[in-house]
Amino acid sequence: MALAAAGLHQQLLCCPRSRAFSSQRTRLRFQKSRLVLVASSSSSSPPSPSSETSTQTAESCVNLGLSLFSKGRVKDALTQFENALSLNPKPIEAQAALYNKACCHAYRGEGRKAAECLRTALRDYNLKFSTILNDPDLASFRALPEFKELQEEARLGGEDIGYGFRRDLKLISEVQAPFRGVRRFFYVALTAAAGISMFFTVPRLLRAIKGGDDAPDIWETAGNAAINIGGIIVLVALFIWDNRKEEEQLAQISRDETLSRLPVRLSTNRIVELVQLRDTARPVILAGNKETVSRAMEKAERFRTELLKRGVLLIPVIWGDYRQTPIDKKGFGLPPKAAASLPSIGEDFEKRTQSIVAKSRLKSEVRFKAEIVSPNEWQRWIRDQQKSEGVTPGDDVYIILRLDGRVRRSGKGMPDWQQIVKELPPLEALLSKLER
Repeated sequence: MALAAAGLHQQLLCCPRSRAFSSQRTRLRFQKSRLVLVASSSSSSPPSPSSETSTQTAESCVNLGLSLFSKGRVKDALTQFENALSLNPKPIEAQAALYNKACCHAYRGEGRKAAECLRTALRDYNLKFSTILNDPDLASFRALPEFKELQEEARLGGEDIGYGFRRDLKLISEVQAPFRGVRRFFYVALTAAAGISMFFTVPRLLRAIKGGDDAPDIWETAGNAAINIGGIIVLVALFIWDNRKEEEQLAQISRDETLSRLPVRLSTNRIVELVQLRDTARPVILAGNKETVSRAMEKAERFRTELLKRGVLLIPVIWGDYRQTPIDKKGFGLPPKAAASLPSIGEDFEKRTQSIVAKSRLKSEVRFKAEIVSPNEWQRWIRDQQKSEGVTPGDDVYIILRLDGRVRRSGKGMPDWQQIVKELPPLEALLSKLER
């Protein structure tokens, strides 16, 4: 993943399992989590090899590639996506081909190639970075170092990757720190004023040093010059400090957005993303070795009733204690049963979480403990958070989230549950309503 502007603009585009194309106007359609080109009218039968060969277009190659992939023929699907890129595709066709090609590379464990495809789609074809963050089919890619590099590039912006993601982050940053622009204006204005004053003070200072009957007082002139120089130094330092704080904030917003898309399995076996728990629960992440985390969970049981009143949801993350999930060779991402229980992917998150019925149903499913899904993504996020706070990656830590999904506080070791009960207000309290 709500924050007022924390939900980055989502553009999740997907593909049906098989769909034919006509030569008519194309549009984009969302269904699961694949980028696909869908014709405004289409036949009900899948494209035949002979027709594809005779009337091969970029859009037909994209659809054929998706059809091949659905049958587990990933290598042939890659060939079709490459063919689509060689047929002078329209921008939306090129975006779909590059994105799905990246998903194929991610499926094959080719992180570097997947990153290059996504980088090109971001730079040249206006792919939204939120698509990459949200797609469960890229879960394996998001656990790789190549994703971290791509995300950092997108956060900083540049000609090689575009400025779309950075613009989105800056919009959120402006909401969280609305007076930063005003402060910067005054920094620049006052620095300019001091510079103009120095323009007139320097000649007076030179005349004062030379001396003479009409020379100004040297101490007064030197004092004015010192004030101007000191003011310029202080204002420039404040401007640089503000810029550094903004970059730190953008990095934290990026991590928060990644965190909001991490999936957990509730006690009812339903898989949701943390963004869906906003306004409903305060997740408390416990990361460490098995013995430490188990002991912390046992201590939390003593305060179970009070913690539940405060919406606490325990999420244990045990370092290196997860086996690699087997991949279903007939499609991307999670196994069919898990994918079917992942309602957040491919839907309007804000509408869903704002629905009173959906919220009440979700609230009834949230218990005291949740199990993580995609452990590699979880561990990578926690290690990044540790680095940002100067903690050695891999140490035992806890992270408490707010009701709006942001990090409330964190610390080394395991939390003091009695202190947390005193610190967190009940869900019905006014302070909790202000936190949403």
